[in-house]
Amino acid sequence: MSSASYRVWALPGIGEVRPGDNLAKLIAATTPGLVDGDVLLVTSKIVSKAEGRVVEAADREAAIDAETVRVVARRGALRIVENRQGLVMAAAGVDASNTPAGTVLLLPVDPDASARAIRDGLRDELGVDVGVIVTDTFGRPWRSGLTDVAIGAAGVRVLHDLRGGTDAYSNQLSATVVATADELAAAGDLVKGKAEGLPVAVVRGLAHVVDDAGPGARALVRGAADDMFRLGTSEAVREAVTQRRTVREFTDQPVDGGAVRRAVEAAVTAPAPHHTTPWRFVLLESEASRVRLLDAMRDAWVADLRRDGASPEAVAKRVRRGDVLRRAPYLAVPCLVADGAHTYGDERRDTAEREMFVTAAGAGIQNFLVALAGERLGSAWVSSTMFCREVVREVLGLPAAWDPMGAVAIGHPSSPPQPRPPREASSFIEVR
Repeated sequence: MSSASYRVWALPGIGEVRPGDNLAKLIAATTPGLVDGDVLLVTSKIVSKAEGRVVEAADREAAIDAETVRVVARRGALRIVENRQGLVMAAAGVDASNTPAGTVLLLPVDPDASARAIRDGLRDELGVDVGVIVTDTFGRPWRSGLTDVAIGAAGVRVLHDLRGGTDAYSNQLSATVVATADELAAAGDLVKGKAEGLPVAVVRGLAHVVDDAGPGARALVRGAADDMFRLGTSEAVREAVTQRRTVREFTDQPVDGGAVRRAVEAAVTAPAPHHTTPWRFVLLESEASRVRLLDAMRDAWVADLRRDGASPEAVAKRVRRGDVLRRAPYLAVPCLVADGAHTYGDERRDTAEREMFVTAAGAGIQNFLVALAGERLGSAWVSSTMFCREVVREVLGLPAAWDPMGAVAIGHPSSPPQPRPPREASSFIEVR
């Protein structure tokens, strides 16, 4: 349901708002002429002032730190962060404008609750049933300029889900969910004035969006699982690196081979000696190929251990270490190919040459593991193939020059990663 037209105007006469003021009474005192079905758009600044969210802050950056839950992106002094209200925005919404020098404004603690209080107060004061939206100014990814959006709402249908309907050409709509509350907030900002002292606007003619069962503006915040752009570039790299874990238990969910191939694309950007490309990745996508390889490796390990005189218990324990590879729905075997390596005829230099290529292989494998984490895939690098390279080459039909450098178990983690014990970087640094 929609309306062919609506009207929007600012309410004059609100005046300066101070801590403890009742916003519903201040709005009612302007004789706003509200009727059922109107929507009030209230700038968050006056809500913050009324709720005492004005704080002394000689250092605005410290105030931003205190309101920040997660840094999304940083460039110079500018920070895009997730704040305590779950909103992703510049500077956590901490504002140093329209407030006395030496103070800053913080956003309302619970903007939805603030909107409910104003709505209930207006019903008590004026006997009207209106929707209320608390607004704040946001920048948006990929778009220049600022606009107002809804950060709190009461009695308003904040989202209009059109999925399952059809358009004018009878095409079924499968992804269209309209952010009605944000559209209303932006409309109100066209008539409100930050410098003119007009912090409240009214929209009339859209009574169909007024809904007692509205979920509040929190419903507009995209959840982490659905957020494809959760981090800035450098933060995404650090997140993938720090969140990478060795995962040993996986779900039965199939692994997207395209995601693994994208991880290989990242792997082969690693540094390598002599402008070589010493990485190859064998992807075992069928269960039959994985079982054939793992059975052959197990038989080779058992034979080696028995020749060494290992007890049956020791043999069983060693074999169990490779079980993580059997539990994974996907395996990759990274290989070192030392084409282009120099031969010096000197043991010291030839050893160093080999180490250069091994280091490059390790860098490629690390890139691979980090990229898998970026694809939300769990992985475990297991060195097993390095103990039976001939067997691996034979089973997989690999050239003699390919050196298997372990195997990588890949899958969807069956549980969230366990916290990693903190490691202080200074413990690993020596400065000369």
